Amino acid sequence: MRPIPMNWGAPAALLLLASAVLSGCGDGGDGPDASTTAVPKVAAQRNPAAMIPTGHGIGTPNKDRVATIGLLNKRNNLTQDLVLKTGESRRVGNIVVKVESCERTLPWETPKEIGAFVQVFVHERPAPRADLQWRTLFSGWLFKNSPSLNVVEHPIYDVWVKDCAMKFPGEEEKPAAAASDKSAPKASGNDSGGDSPAPTPAPTPVVAPPAPPAAPAPLAE
Repeated sequence: MRPIPMNWGAPAALLLLASAVLSGCGDGGDGPDASTTAVPKVAAQRNPAAMIPTGHGIGTPNKDRVATIGLLNKRNNLTQDLVLKTGESRRVGNIVVKVESCERTLPWETPKEIGAFVQVFVHERPAPRADLQWRTLFSGWLFKNSPSLNVVEHPIYDVWVKDCAMKFPGEEEKPAAAASDKSAPKASGNDSGGDSPAPTPAPTPVVAPPAPPAAPAPLAE
């Protein structure tokens, strides 16, 4: 009896397709919590210093500023804040966010604005059958009050700037000066503005002891 020949072409193709789908799902790793795992080399080696303006040169040095970046995963509607110092990178699943600088307007400038120079890298396939690779999704300035100037365009992720922690000279003294003004006594309307001497307490009156009764007069003889 001759064995029935089996056609292994279709099952083999199905197995390969299933393994590719499983590998694609495992590489996503879109966890809701930010992770400080090693960032890809493409993110660590990119240094766009020539694209970042030097700024006005006052206030907190750029290396000590801290930016707060919002990250949204549209597949599960999870939003989280990434707090990064300038030069730091954070990887969340298959996306990496790197902050190169952040700025905000001077205290006397209007309108108020907050911006950050952000780089975004994603680990994805450039084509359906291609291998996973890191690519630069965005590199430039993002602005809090003017988000339409620059937009991170991606079907899954959205990235925006929320805050830039920095101070300008004189800002840290304002709360102390306000507190001292509140604690100082208010001057009366009759004061001429100079330092008036402290009032002298009135002397306590001294009460004389009562006089002794007079001696009776002698009787006449």
